Amino acid sequence: MEETFSICARTGGVHRGDGRKLDPWTWAWRPAAPPEAGESHDGVGVLSHLAGQVDRRSLPVGVIGPREATAAQLDTAQALGRRLGDLGLVVVCGGKGGVMEAVCLGAREAGGLTVGILPDAGWRGANPHFALPLATGLSEARNAVIARAALVLVAVGGSYGTMTEIAYGLHFGRRVIGLDGAPDLPGLEPAGSVEAAVALVADALLAEAGLS
Repeated sequence: MEETFSICARTGGVHRGDGRKLDPWTWAWRPAAPPEAGESHDGVGVLSHLAGQVDRRSLPVGVIGPREATAAQLDTAQALGRRLGDLGLVVVCGGKGGVMEAVCLGAREAGGLTVGILPDAGWRGANPHFALPLATGLSEARNAVIARAALVLVAVGGSYGTMTEIAYGLHFGRRVIGLDGAPDLPGLEPAGSVEAAVALVADALLAEAGLS
């Protein structure tokens, strides 16, 4: 069953059913006094509520997918980036073309932060929609960096490189969500739409707060 959360109408604080309150800077659920009456929200509603706050942690969501993507996959990636940007989440990906460029375009359109973990030794090979290109000089080994840096991964489509990122993510204990032709690998959670994927992302991020 999908967990719901209470947002206090007076303070704006986010509480779980057990009464614990979310500290949006340390990203941890803390013991708290019983919450005042508030509105019930799902995980996406919580992230949307927090998106406008200054004193909150910016959380990295990895988006992975092929450079040689279909038109449908590019549309999906752009729509996904826009929703992640709307929610104040940081998009982390490989910095090149295809799905990577499309998701960054969407996030940039929504005013979101985009971070590219580039395989190159220099940053100028990044696609034009990155606010923060990070040149690693690691070639394809940077796939492991993306999977380690992101708190949750979303795969749009698939390629051999995408499959390595999925495998790294699962190996590192990340939740990996699949959209629009992502490889059907054990452990990957398929999502039927961008909104379904975003709901799974929200669930994963709010669960992360419980690991502190």
